[in-house]
Amino acid sequence: MNKIKLSSFTYLRNVFYLEVTIGVIANTALLLCQVLTFLLEHNLKPVDQTIGLLALIHIVMLIIVGLIAMDTFEFQYFGDDITCKCVIYLYGLLRGLSICTTCLLCVLQSVILSPRSSCLAKFKQKLLNQNLCCVLFLWVFNMLLSGRFLISTVATPNVTSHSLMFVTQSCSLLPTSYILKYISISVLSFQHMSFIGLMVLSSGYMVLLLCRHRRQFQYLHSTSLFPKTSAEQRATKTILLLMSFFIIMYVFDSVTASTSAILWDYDPIRYFVQMLAGNAYATVSPLVLISTTKRMIKLATPMKG
Repeated sequence: MNKIKLSSFTYLRNVFYLEVTIGVIANTALLLCQVLTFLLEHNLKPVDQTIGLLALIHIVMLIIVGLIAMDTFEFQYFGDDITCKCVIYLYGLLRGLSICTTCLLCVLQSVILSPRSSCLAKFKQKLLNQNLCCVLFLWVFNMLLSGRFLISTVATPNVTSHSLMFVTQSCSLLPTSYILKYISISVLSFQHMSFIGLMVLSSGYMVLLLCRHRRQFQYLHSTSLFPKTSAEQRATKTILLLMSFFIIMYVFDSVTASTSAILWDYDPIRYFVQMLAGNAYATVSPLVLISTTKRMIKLATPMKG
């Protein structure tokens, strides 16, 4: 394992810390918005609950990313196997939960948008009522899948070894056989592709519903009398924007990570780009949700006397 000397790339370190800082602040603001909404209205819709959960996941994930970055930039923050296992396990768990929760958000919005005549209508109330059960299932599911990090992560020994794969300056992954490595990659890819597939199907369904809705109103009304976009449509367009950005970042991150895993080697620039792209969604998503949510503006605006 070749040590990655990222400490000499000061501008890379500053860019990464800036991304993490913006992400934590934006997700905290989004989470506070959901908490204030609950306190003022004493009710949160399933979509709002999922957005709040996603913001909480991203806050914790970005804090852990910050700790990993401190060790990656040679601060030597970690020192033993237990710390390495816990930190890398939590990061893997939260990355998986981010994907699953984003998928759940997309599916929920597509079900809410579906008309009463659609086949999804019969599942609408059941899915909305069992949103908490879905979240608990996703937590348990990802906890089990991320368990591999508790086995394969070790504290990097003082002696340089070419058989270990770099994670941070203090933590590394143990080598595995080709069979186990490709089985692990295949299972992880199948899991991610399943959720990505659900996102694509849900997004495509929402696009079809929006286009159909627009054609109906264009037929019934002139352009000057075209009604304003409903709250459901605005929320749908926001989620579609998030899905598009998520898929782009996921594909880019997956290609970079797969290349590194196959080569079992890292260079500083490629590793930095992978870190930056891997956390871009957690940073950008709350900014998109905040900028397109009128409720945030209402809560931020002082009430007139």
